[in-house]
Amino acid sequence: MSRIEKGLALSQQRNPGGWYVIGASEDVGRTTSIVRSIGGVEVVLWRDSSGALVAGPGECPHMGASLAAGVVNDSVLYCRWHGYEVDARGTREWQPFPALDDGVLLWVRLGTAGEAPLDRPVICERPPLGESLSAVIAIPGTCEPKDIVANRLDPWHGAWFHPYAFSHLTVDDAASTDEELLVDVAFRLNRTWGIPVRARFTCPDARTIVMHIVEGEGAGSVVETHATPMGINRDGQHRTMMVEATIAYSPRTGFQLTRHLSPLLKPMVRRTARQLWVDDLVYAERRYQLRSRRV
Repeated sequence: MSRIEKGLALSQQRNPGGWYVIGASEDVGRTTSIVRSIGGVEVVLWRDSSGALVAGPGECPHMGASLAAGVVNDSVLYCRWHGYEVDARGTREWQPFPALDDGVLLWVRLGTAGEAPLDRPVICERPPLGESLSAVIAIPGTCEPKDIVANRLDPWHGAWFHPYAFSHLTVDDAASTDEELLVDVAFRLNRTWGIPVRARFTCPDARTIVMHIVEGEGAGSVVETHATPMGINRDGQHRTMMVEATIAYSPRTGFQLTRHLSPLLKPMVRRTARQLWVDDLVYAERRYQLRSRRV
């Protein structure tokens, strides 16, 4: 318990620079816009004529309509209500937010009290994307971002809470520190067989925790878990979007051949990740509930 809380306290001191993960790269196409919420702020997303991500206030400056599902043509977004034009370069009435598509995830920077702004988000070391298989899931929960991070800073619960997925899980106390955890674990293939690996957990910023496979099959693979505040619901409870990117990698020739089957493999990766988070959101939400009762 004390180790989890100490690691969480240290993670909350790391500056995200005002950047938030807002979805997967594939969520935004070339012809229409989407709207997401960050801390109660509506954010519209679309792509300009070069394919670069554009983000800004999700409310149309004309009459306040949602800019979701607008038509995009040559970097200009047309509002569905009256066809009002919102230019990606910005106007006096509408100014874009800094935004980035890193090839796997979409990021947006908002002005946030207490966070010194950074030019770019803090992105962890990843394997070469052109040689990897990536899959992203997003699941909302009733909790705060730090509850998502706390869940991942507790690897000890893995074999107990997810016996269908993990076994022989031990934390290497001698090699671990308050800033990183080293874990030996077997990922279950079935009741009998598993793949033993060594994993390192770190927090590059206050809303992110990353697992790197450092030894064993798939060394170099990464699982990034990001927590984005959505706002407060009608009951006064915090809502957070958990966005997790699995970036699988192996130097083996067989893996590179398998990558060509990514349209079939990605749904399987997403299904496995969602199954784990069905349990883990229970953990995160319970942690939030207990804290809320004490306030």
